[in-house]
Amino acid sequence: MHRHYAEAIADPDLIQIEPGLVCLRFEIMKVRSALGAVRHLLDAGLVRRGDTLVDSSSGIYAHALALACHRHGMRCHIVGSTTVDRTLRVQLEILGATLEQVRPSADLKLDQNLRVQRVGELLLAHPDYHWMRQYHDGVHYVGYRSVADTVGQELPSGPLTVVGGVGTGASTGALATYLRQAGRDVELVGIQPFGSVTFGAEHTSDPDMIIAGIGSSIEFRNVRRDLYDRLHWMAFTYARAGAVALLRTSGVFAGLSAGAAYLVARHERHRAPDRTVVFLSPDTGHRYVDAAFEGHERVPAVDGLAPESVESVHDLVLPWSTTDVVPGSRGADARDARSQRAGTRS
Repeated sequence: MHRHYAEAIADPDLIQIEPGLVCLRFEIMKVRSALGAVRHLLDAGLVRRGDTLVDSSSGIYAHALALACHRHGMRCHIVGSTTVDRTLRVQLEILGATLEQVRPSADLKLDQNLRVQRVGELLLAHPDYHWMRQYHDGVHYVGYRSVADTVGQELPSGPLTVVGGVGTGASTGALATYLRQAGRDVELVGIQPFGSVTFGAEHTSDPDMIIAGIGSSIEFRNVRRDLYDRLHWMAFTYARAGAVALLRTSGVFAGLSAGAAYLVARHERHRAPDRTVVFLSPDTGHRYVDAAFEGHERVPAVDGLAPESVESVHDLVLPWSTTDVVPGSRGADARDARSQRAGTRS
């Protein structure tokens, strides 16, 4: 029996979408990360019950941290984006978390900078607050160890490809790390929105919508770039098509990042049919009803959608591009990567 709701929803379900293609479906993915981080901080004596934990969030992490704080008797303060909707605001209030939202902005970089700036102001005014630093602290990897154990136990032995949004790096990076430590042959494939700086695509932009949560307009210091083997950049229109197709074919009602991951996972499975491909679905589709699912009858079928394979991040083209990653290179020129690898082999 679970002792708290957070623990009941922290672990994902593994759903076979088709042979060799598996969805790792979370109710709220970052609950696992937040629970693991808060538990680690308490055990290490870095925080005490009753302390206030503070961080910035566009939505999912706010809910996750509020639940983790509720579970462990902590106070929670969130500096939120305007994407935090009424449904989440009500839950945060009842859970005892406090929320302040920055002024509206259509610019993701400005929104993130405003939130980080406000966190800095709060820490100066309240030095006893503990900043969770979800964008920078590797402690957020810890909670995914049990998820990696589940994936390793339940999926067939053999080569495995993990597909998911890069975001802060914690979910995909942690899964690959722990699975590799257990001896699995793991390829890690990350997904970014156009405009994200994490792997050097800040010169691009998506005219329709930035997919919040899988990319960033500011540097995330807990993304371990050397963990990733390949990257895909995907625009809103294709991620939307993927989300609709995922629901239509499997019944999985998930958000835009899951839609993008589904398309990429299909592509990776076709690319390497000998590998089992597992893709992350980090949340449900409820908050995307208007953005993604309204007008679903006009969304294109996914069977004909494929990425443009490019040699360099400077060659990225919408709506979908992919390239191999040079370890530690911020997604720099894949052509240089091939040269380096060829030189190493020779």
